[in-house]
Order: sequence, then structure tokens, then C-alpha cells
Amino acid sequence: MQIIPVIDLMGGQVVHAKHGLREQYQPIKSQLTPLSEPLAIVEALLKLYPFDTLYIADIDAILSIGSHIEVIESISENYPQLNLWLDSGIQQANARALYMGKQIKAIVGSENIESLQDYRAISYACNSQHILSIDFNHAGEMGIPELHKTAHFWPDEVICMTLSKVGSGQGFDIERLKQLQSMNSLRKKPSVMFAAGGLRDVNDVKNLAELNIKGMLVATALHQKKITSNDIKLLAQL
Repeated sequence: MQIIPVIDLMGGQVVHAKHGLREQYQPIKSQLTPLSEPLAIVEALLKLYPFDTLYIADIDAILSIGSHIEVIESISENYPQLNLWLDSGIQQANARALYMGKQIKAIVGSENIESLQDYRAISYACNSQHILSIDFNHAGEMGIPELHKTAHFWPDEVICMTLSKVGSGQGFDIERLKQLQSMNSLRKKPSVMFAAGGLRDVNDVKNLAELNIKGMLVATALHQKKITSNDIKLLAQL
């Protein structure tokens, strides 16, 4: 079970993502460091555990109010050992995040896709090397039904992202994960599935392993020390 730490960038700082209410996000209050500056947070996470992958959500880019491209490039330069998964709200095949090199892998969120034609153009542009985030909020599915109702257009790696549970500590949406895995099983080569939103504790991780979920995106539980370095070492063996 791979634990992938998440940082959400907004206004030059790492913020605490909660319930997907992005306009209300506040600077992170972490037990790992008193700072909310991006490089300081990354350093604190790597002191906790030698992660090899970091998920970055550029909230300003997702909201179309700016971007943190220089910060992201700085993280890439300072931590070349990290594989970076970048969600910058990609909507079209000309998005810069698709062309930032091997260290940075683009997240394509279903919430941002307006048509299957747009999605297929994005997939073609990056030779299907993106990661698809299948997004849900409190009202349900976000984005085009072709990505929610069938696994036919999925790439090799897929995230089940329940935004309404992000930062809540309310537990993962197990039923939704089961539904996606059921569709996934029909693929000739099933996608590697990751979960995001709602982690409470180590027991949640064990439940995911039983569903053949290969990894999870985590932020709040790490900063609140609900998941320790020893936990991560043990979970890596699941």
C-alpha cells in the first residue's frame, strides 16, 4: 500500500484542503512544522518518511486565478528523487502540465472535462501517461459520464477522489470504491487504483487493501500525526 502525501498550494502557501470548499482553504497548521511555506512542508514530510511520490494540487490554477509553476519547478529541482503528480485543473490538450518532463506526471480531473473529445485529445497529447482523477462531491459525480460509467477510457492509473470527504477524517467512500473496482475488473488490464478523501487511521488503510486499492493520497492524517512513519513502513508491506 503506497502512501502518497498531498500538498495543496494556494496564494503561495500550503493550505488545509477540507470538503473541497477551495475558496475557504486556510494555511496548513501542521504538527510536523510551524511553517506553511511549500519547500518547508515538503522537507517536513520527507523527514517523516522518505516518500518517493508527492501529489501537488495547484488550487490557484484549478480556480483559474493564478499558478504556482515556479514553486512546483523549485520543488522538482530541490527534490529530484520525488515523482510529482500535478493537478493544475487541466481542461485542454495544450495545458502546460502535460509537457513538464518525466518527473512531473499530470493529473486529469474529471471535474474539469467538458466533453469526451476534450478528454481523448488530452490523453492523446500525453500518450495516455496521465493519471485520471474520477471526482465526486456531495452531489455525486463530477464531469462527463463516460469517465464514471465505464472504465473503457481509463489510463493505467486512476484515483477515486471524493472531494467532499477531503480533510474530513470521516473515512473513505468504500461503496464508491467498490463500484469503480467492479468496472475496473472488466478491463483487459485493470488500472492501478488509488483512493483520496477521508482517511481516519491505519484501519482504513487495511480496508482499502482488501479492495485491491494500491495506494492513497493523504494530507491531514500526516500533519495531525494520525499516521506515523512506523505506520507507513508497515503499510508498505500490505
